[in-house]
Amino acid sequence: MLIESISHAGFAMTILDSLFKTPTVDELAHITMRWLHFVAGITWIGLLYFFNLVNVPLQKKLDADTKKKVNPELLLPALWYFRWGAVVTVLAGLGYFTMYTVKGDVSIANTSGANVSGRILLIVWFFIPIVTFLIEFLIIKKVPALIKDGRVFAIVMLILIVAMSIGILKWLDTSLIVNGQHYASNKTLSIGVGGAMGIIMMLNVWGLIWTANKRIIGALTGGPPAAPELARQAFIASRTNAWLSLPLLLLMAAAHGDWPIFGGK
Repeated sequence: MLIESISHAGFAMTILDSLFKTPTVDELAHITMRWLHFVAGITWIGLLYFFNLVNVPLQKKLDADTKKKVNPELLLPALWYFRWGAVVTVLAGLGYFTMYTVKGDVSIANTSGANVSGRILLIVWFFIPIVTFLIEFLIIKKVPALIKDGRVFAIVMLILIVAMSIGILKWLDTSLIVNGQHYASNKTLSIGVGGAMGIIMMLNVWGLIWTANKRIIGALTGGPPAAPELARQAFIASRTNAWLSLPLLLLMAAAHGDWPIFGGK
């Protein structure tokens, strides 16, 4: 029986050997970064939907005393995973985009006679969503009339996002044109726009949602009273992130061939 078991085990290992490919160092780094991006992204976006679809309606039903008991225990841990999930998602995504997406397009363009600096291309790309966020931040903080009605602010934000997306597409595409040939792939363009939305969403988390909620929850636990406008600002930023996540996820899926939006390359 022992000999027969060993024989079966050897046969099974032979089958697995033919099916399983041991990754190279580069493949392992590649898939690890992508896996981290997925896991952190699921954590972040899952909590974003929890806050918007479950927590916001729940908070309207809770009285002040219940909020003092429930919210610090519920929201502080959730917000910890929420904000650090955002950081890991963006950092892993930036690493993937830099090393495995843009680098390939830049190499092909340079092989064809261009002199493209991948570093400059990425630095300019990175600052476009930062500038977009700063405009959004100033509107939310300094122009309260525009956030009284969420629909009005949604239109303002939509205009900003469309302008940002056009700017990114033009920058990436024109930077990778050689002798009339476009070397910016669908993957670079899709992740370029979707990743920029992700950067804005992360900045919303740290610059608006967390800073406001930290003060609001602090007030519930005996700290100084939070400014009344903070709750509205955090709500608007969170709702903005919720709807931004939809085109972001579409673009990330399209980057991997489900729908090659930008030229099919």
